[in-house]
Amino acid sequence: MKAYYDSEADILYLSREGVEEEVIELHPGINLELDKDGKLIGIELFNASKLFKDVIKPLEQRAAL
Repeated sequence: MKAYYDSEADILYLSREGVEEEVIELHPGINLELDKDGKLIGIELFNASKLFKDVIKPLEQRAAL
């Protein structure tokens, strides 16, 4: 899977090749994208900076070392 981050929209998108046929809202702000066979091809995480704030800060601190 590849990861993409849209900082303006604050969306983290994890994807693999395929054509989206269905989207399932797993939880508000978390969508799963499925292909025609029901296989997972994408995950959208809205408000990613808030979801991962406890992970991002330590990573930023480590990168500054």
